[in-house]
Amino acid sequence: MARWEPNASRRLAEAALELFTERGYESTTVLDIAKRAGLAKSTFFRHFQDKREVLFGEDPLTEHLTTAIAAAPAGADPLEAVVSGFDALGRNVFTPAHRTFAVRRRAVIDAHPDLQEREALKGMNLTASITRAIAHRGAPALMARVTAELGTLALKIAYERWSDLDNTDEFSAVARQALSEVQAAVLSTRKTT
Repeated sequence: MARWEPNASRRLAEAALELFTERGYESTTVLDIAKRAGLAKSTFFRHFQDKREVLFGEDPLTEHLTTAIAAAPAGADPLEAVVSGFDALGRNVFTPAHRTFAVRRRAVIDAHPDLQEREALKGMNLTASITRAIAHRGAPALMARVTAELGTLALKIAYERWSDLDNTDEFSAVARQALSEVQAAVLSTRKTT
């Protein structure tokens, strides 16, 4: 590919995932990634701080989710607002075209404890953002926090299911199902105590 072609960030991310899969995360250098993408090493650093950022840098997930929560109908309860966020993710982030990338990304992260730690931190930041978005809608602090925790758990379960290559369901359907199962599990704990 020519160095001037558009979508350098996406090309670098694709090249990185290919190399992480072929050689392993530790054995792949920034220079390797840039070469595979047909770009200069300096171009890599214009888009990413380091090779971890290829996996974690650009985060449209939080923005789409929290924007949709804020835009949910005024009468929506906190969980309904979270469902609006899941629907937005299905339209804008977790699209069928993105599934293969997500599957490969997940495999790389699952194979490396330090990347798993980074993913967990990303999840904590997401939960905090959801909490703020729900509280901004007027929910009491504890309700916002609990809703965000349940929503994040459902989102994690949905992402794991959706990023399985055998799954062909749309993300929003998978996320709605996961949230329903999380709610049912919470209710069933009340019956056993």
